[in-house]
Amino acid sequence: MRIILLGAPGAGKGTQAHFIKTKFAIPQISTGDMLRAAIKANLPVGLAAKELVDKGDLVSDDIILDLVQQRLKGPDCAHGFLFDGFPRTIKQAEALSALGILIDHVIEIEVPDKAIVERISGRRVHPASGRVYHTLFAPPKIPDCDDDTHEPLLQREDDRSEVVEQRLAVYHQQTAMLVGHYQQQYAQHHKPIYSKINGIGSVEEVRERLFKVLDSNG
Repeated sequence: MRIILLGAPGAGKGTQAHFIKTKFAIPQISTGDMLRAAIKANLPVGLAAKELVDKGDLVSDDIILDLVQQRLKGPDCAHGFLFDGFPRTIKQAEALSALGILIDHVIEIEVPDKAIVERISGRRVHPASGRVYHTLFAPPKIPDCDDDTHEPLLQREDDRSEVVEQRLAVYHQQTAMLVGHYQQQYAQHHKPIYSKINGIGSVEEVRERLFKVLDSNG
């Protein structure tokens, strides 16, 4: 089972990816997680990516493809994998095809931009522990303070509303074109199957929509 999850930043791809990888016993490949690890480790690829991320721009294809190619060499990818938020551009999708990597399913999680800005811009983090709060959905007991240490909470640079709006604009401009790309591939090769699901609702509701698509087209 080789799956691509599409969706704007904050659409819930990471949450739903966890359910899919557990159900089908395949690894989740998140370019965002790989980038954050490279940034935290101060690797050259991470430093190059950080400046772009902080401005809300997409990281260059060359950086992303280098990370992905290395990851796909892992033995746990031999029987399938789940791409979480990759590819994001036509160039990245064409690079996958050039590598001979066939995809079975492309699923887009659709969430309105207004809801995404609310989800992301309300996040607050406690840097020392990694605890995450939300001003509306999971507020701390004391505003802007960690529940355990009472230390100040911070808003990540790429969680600011203006940066989120920029990321959404980039997503709609570049990533949305992938829909046509994969629909064309299906017309030619009968793979991958492209589906769009509603990303509004509880985590469990969205999960059931995903499983229904995968089970019916499996």
